[in-house]
Amino acid sequence: MINIRKLESELWESADLLRAGSKLTSNQYCMPVLGLIFLRYAYSRFKMAEAEILKNRPSRGGRVMPVEASDFAAKSALFLPKEAQYDYLLNLPDDLASAGLVNRDGQPMASLGEVVNNAMALIEEQSEQLTGVLPKSYTDFSDELLSELLRIFNNSALDEVGGDIIGRIYEYFLNKFAKNIASDDGVFFTPKSLVKMIVNILEPKSGILLDPACGSGGMFIQSGDFVNQSGMNANNAMTFYGQEKVEYNAQLCLMNMAVHGLTGVIKSGDEANSFYHDAHNLDGCCDYVMANPPFNVDKVKAESCESAKRLPFGMPSVNKNKEVGNGNYLWISYFYSYLNEKGRAGFVMASSATDGQGKDIRQKLVETGHVDVMISVGNNFFYTKSLPCSLWFFDKNKNEAIKDKVLFIDARNYYTVVDRTLNEWSEWQLKNLNAIVWLYRGETEKYTALLDEYRTILGNGNFESILHQLKEELKDLQKRSKMEVEHAGRGDKKRIQTEYDEMIAGKNEEVTVAKEANWLYEKFGNGEYKDIPGLCKAAYTTDVAKDNAKDESENKISIEEKGWSLTSGAYVGVAPVEDDGVDFEERMAEIHRELLSLQAESNELMDTISKNMKEMGL
Repeated sequence: MINIRKLESELWESADLLRAGSKLTSNQYCMPVLGLIFLRYAYSRFKMAEAEILKNRPSRGGRVMPVEASDFAAKSALFLPKEAQYDYLLNLPDDLASAGLVNRDGQPMASLGEVVNNAMALIEEQSEQLTGVLPKSYTDFSDELLSELLRIFNNSALDEVGGDIIGRIYEYFLNKFAKNIASDDGVFFTPKSLVKMIVNILEPKSGILLDPACGSGGMFIQSGDFVNQSGMNANNAMTFYGQEKVEYNAQLCLMNMAVHGLTGVIKSGDEANSFYHDAHNLDGCCDYVMANPPFNVDKVKAESCESAKRLPFGMPSVNKNKEVGNGNYLWISYFYSYLNEKGRAGFVMASSATDGQGKDIRQKLVETGHVDVMISVGNNFFYTKSLPCSLWFFDKNKNEAIKDKVLFIDARNYYTVVDRTLNEWSEWQLKNLNAIVWLYRGETEKYTALLDEYRTILGNGNFESILHQLKEELKDLQKRSKMEVEHAGRGDKKRIQTEYDEMIAGKNEEVTVAKEANWLYEKFGNGEYKDIPGLCKAAYTTDVAKDNAKDESENKISIEEKGWSLTSGAYVGVAPVEDDGVDFEERMAEIHRELLSLQAESNELMDTISKNMKEMGL
C-alpha cells in the first residue's frame, strides 16, 4: 500500500524546490502546477478507460476498431488526443525547435511551454465545461523547469486512480498553495473528513445538488463517489450546480470535477455572489444543498439581500448603514430556502451561530421540525484556521418517529491527530459517527452491516478482548524489534528494522480498528439508539412536543426550554469520569513524599556543586 502522506510531501518538496529556483511567486505557479496534476490524472483515467474499452472491442479484417471520444464519455473519462497525452509530452525530443511541431492552428511550436499550452487547448475542445478554464501560461516557465515538473508528476503511484491518489495530491497541493498565497477567502476547499461527514449523513441518491459556495468542488467530488459506490452513475443520477464568487477557485473546481469524471454547471464572478444572486434559479428546487460558506461576513447590503429573496424566516438584524453585520444567518436561510419539499441540506458553520445571534430565525427554523442533526466539531479541522465549527443538517422529509426531535452530537473530543496543527476523522471514526445517526433514524441494518465489517477484519469475538490481545501482540513485536536490531550485525540492522517497522505499522492499524469497534459497541451494543452523556442526545424541538411524547425518559428536554440554542454541549452534557481505582488521599500523600525526596536530593546536589566551585577558587 502507498504511503500517501510520504508521497504528498515528496512531490510537494520537489515541486516547491523548482518554484524557489525559478523566481516565480506561489500565485504564478499555483494554477499551472495544478494544471499538470490535472493533465496527469486525465491521462491515468484515459489509460484505464482505454484498457476497458479495448477488452471487448470488435475487430474488422483482423484489425481492432479504433477508440473514439464517445467511448470515453460512456466511461466518465476525458478523451485525450495524442498531443494531449502525458506520455507524448514526456517523450518529446530535446531540440523542439527542429522537430517541426505545429499547434492545432497550424502554427509552429519551438518550446515545451507552447506544446503544453496546445495540449490544454486540445483538452478544452473535448469538454464544454472546461472551455476557457485550463491554464495556458506555460511559456512563462523555462523548458528545463517544465520538463522537470512533468517528470516529477510521472510517479507510477499516481496511476492508482481507483484510490483517488491524484485527487488527494491535488487537494494536498491546493492546501499548500492556499497557505502560501493566503487568498482573500482563506481556504480553497473544505477538509475531506468534514465533506465526507456531510455527504454520508445526507446520502445523496439522485436529483439536483447545489453548493452555493463551492470553492474547489469537494462536495461534488465526494457526492459523486458516494453515488458511484452505490452502483449508480453519478452523472446520470445527479445534476451538479455551483456558485463561486472567486473565478480562480471556480476554475480549480471545474478542473477537479473533470478529473473525477463529473459534469456540472458552475457560475463565477459577481453574478455568483450568493448573498445577492440565485444564479441558477434554484430556490425551492434542490434535493440536496451542501456548502462550507465563508463565516462571519460583514457589510452585506440588506436591500440587495431582500430583493434576492430566499429569506423564509425574515431578514437578520440590520445596522444603521443598512448592512447585515454578520452573514451567517443569511447563509442558513438560503440553504433552507433552496430545498424542495423533500430536500436535505448539510453545511459547515461557525460555532458561534448555534447560540446568541439570530435567535428569532433559529426559533422559526427549529419550529419547522426540519432541523435533523447538529454536530459540534473541535479545533484544527481546517488547514488555515484553528477555530471549532458545527455541522448543520436539515431534512424536510424526516420519518415520523423523529419529526419532533433533533439529534445533537458533540464530537469535539473525538478525532485523530494528523500533526500539531491538523486533526481529522479517520474512515472508521466517520463510520462510527454516521452509525449514531443511523440508529437515531431507526436504520439498524446499516449499523449491523458496520459491525459485520469490523468482525470481517478483526474476527468474531468480544471487541474489548480482541483489543487487549492486539495491544499485547503490539508490545511483543516492539520488544522483539528492539532486541533483534540490537543483536543484528551491522549489515542486517537496517533490513531487520524496516521489516519490523512494517509489521508494527500493520499491527497498529489493527489496534486502531479494534479501538473504534470497541468504542462503538460498548455504547450501542447490537444496535439500539440511546443518549450517551458527553456524546449524543436526541432533544425535542418544543415544550409541546416534549409533553406530548410517549417517551417515558426522565431526561426529556426540549430546545425551546434551552432558549432555542443549537449548541450540542448544552444537551449532551459531560461524559462520566471513569473511576481508575486510585485512592485520592493516599496518592496525594505519596506524591508529597516523592516531592520531599526530590527536594532533599536537589539540596544535596546544590551543596556538592557549591563545594566544588569553592575548591576551584570560584
